[in-house]
Amino acid sequence: MKVNQRIISVPVIALMLCTAHVSAQDWPQFLGPDRNSRSPQENVLRTWPEGGPEVLWTVPVGIGYGGPAVSEGKVFLLDRDDQVGDNLRCFDLSSGDELWNFAYDAPGSVMFPGTRSVPTVEGNHVYSCGPYGDLYCIDINTHKPVWHKNIWTDYGGGEIPTWAITQCPLIYGDLLIVASQAPRAGVVAYDKLTGEVKWTTPPLGPVGYVSPAIGKVSGEDHVVMVTASGRGGGEAGKIVGIEPLTGKVLWEYADWVCSIPVASAVDAGEGRMLVTGGYELGTVMIRVEKRADGGYGVEELLKTEDFGAHTKPPILHEGYFYAQYGTNNKREGLVCMGMDGQIMWKTKRDPDFNKGSMILADGLILATDGAKTLYLIEPDPSGFRPIASAEMLEAAGSDDPRAARHGTQNWGPIALSDGLLLIRDQIQMKCVRVAE
Repeated sequence: MKVNQRIISVPVIALMLCTAHVSAQDWPQFLGPDRNSRSPQENVLRTWPEGGPEVLWTVPVGIGYGGPAVSEGKVFLLDRDDQVGDNLRCFDLSSGDELWNFAYDAPGSVMFPGTRSVPTVEGNHVYSCGPYGDLYCIDINTHKPVWHKNIWTDYGGGEIPTWAITQCPLIYGDLLIVASQAPRAGVVAYDKLTGEVKWTTPPLGPVGYVSPAIGKVSGEDHVVMVTASGRGGGEAGKIVGIEPLTGKVLWEYADWVCSIPVASAVDAGEGRMLVTGGYELGTVMIRVEKRADGGYGVEELLKTEDFGAHTKPPILHEGYFYAQYGTNNKREGLVCMGMDGQIMWKTKRDPDFNKGSMILADGLILATDGAKTLYLIEPDPSGFRPIASAEMLEAAGSDDPRAARHGTQNWGPIALSDGLLLIRDQIQMKCVRVAE
């Protein structure tokens, strides 16, 4: 495998790299610091200029649906050229200057081509998983690989899944956890520093596109994994709880019907796990409790087709879930649901929300609509409460052929760090100031 590396370095950038970003609020992984779409950011701007919040910089990106991670003033994005391969890029958060990149050969193409995942950053290492299963640990200082695995072919994977490998690495203590979903392994844990395999689960079900999450059950951390159901009414999908340090499967719920699951499970507190599916397949909530004998009991609390989320898990705020429920045939827009499954409201197409991304910060929701518009919303179960909105990703007039083919499609997860929001589409990534 040929590896191409290009380092961009100037004295000003070197000075930046030596400066401590002690005040930065990092967004080091998929869905933020706690992997739940919440940010500790305060002083979010309640009013925007007529043209929308200030855009600090814009950089070109390849097509795809992967989002950025931010750590210590640096932005990490896995970019892609289907003719060549994957390209992990590092930018300066304040200027947008590209500091370095690490590229490797992984040619190929799938339906809706491009990257799928968000890198994970911890300490001096950044971890990324490409759409063809290449899992890399890269040293942030040397920009070179520390270790490399393939989570698909290493475990007997053959033909790439329809929508490629979609994994956002999860760090738990000394472990890096991903869902291989290959014939010989369902979920895999590596030593995060060496790449040594520490445990694997047996295959858990048909291939899906869900990244592992952490949920609390009776005060214990469990890795919660959602698997696909078989197509055509075959094997049901599962929600599975795994002991993080050993890989032991502790419990499972085996009545989840979604052949293309994408969104991770949401820890709803008190042992409750909420799982959503696109394609009109709705939502299920279960409760897991530890029994006196040390085993676990699983109870289905609710199941509904009136609430769902296609690509990102819902946000839970003060006992209510907020999600974008846009599918091929069902355009419910932004939807609010209570803990008991009661639907409080739906925006449907006015305004439309479809596969966008959301972050809860300073008691407000920053939401992209999946197309062009960024919203600032007050979460309120009594009704949709938009505070501000602006078109931030206008592709009209662009001579880039990707704009004509893919439109904006800002389906990638957004990131928020130090008052700056990172938002991307199929052509560009923008850095927008949304807080003081």
